[in-house]
Amino acid sequence: MTDRIATVTRTTRETDIAVTVNLDGSGKAEIATGLRFLDHMFDALARHGRMDVTLSCAGDLDIDDHHTAEDCALALGEAFDKALGDKRGVRRFGEAHVPLDEALARAAVDLSGRPFAHVDLGLRRERVGDIAAEMIGHALSSFAMAARLTLHVELIRGQNDHHRAEAAFKALALALRMAVADAGHGDIPSAKGVL
Repeated sequence: MTDRIATVTRTTRETDIAVTVNLDGSGKAEIATGLRFLDHMFDALARHGRMDVTLSCAGDLDIDDHHTAEDCALALGEAFDKALGDKRGVRRFGEAHVPLDEALARAAVDLSGRPFAHVDLGLRRERVGDIAAEMIGHALSSFAMAARLTLHVELIRGQNDHHRAEAAFKALALALRMAVADAGHGDIPSAKGVL
């Protein structure tokens, strides 16, 4: 496999984002979205996915958290997809269960090139830290759409919304780590010959 590194910039009237992803990193993250809880989730994604990620965003947080959370997830997903290239030699599928104290999350991914997301976190609070709870699931879905992958992530159990969200991101991280791993061949893992 060649170097799997990509940089994406996304500039709109609402956000200005720069992100670099190295799929074969060591889990180093430099994340500054302006939303500390989102930083925490993306840091967990990088660390447990063993991806090096730098992401900076200047967003219109004076309005609310929507544009920043969504656009950061879209830019991160686009960089992830770009770093994968033609997906030659990857395992393609990945899945993981992650416990975090009382919470248990499950994630499954397919680097199919066909974007789809089913996200069921069952968050109960209006906000988790400095972000609206609804934006946590939306960030996961936005990442999947831009990364052109199929994602299923759900909470099996849990009481604490911080734990529930963090377990979901960590489960996604481990599933991605499995899916992007070298399968030991140079083929594109698809009967179609393309993903």
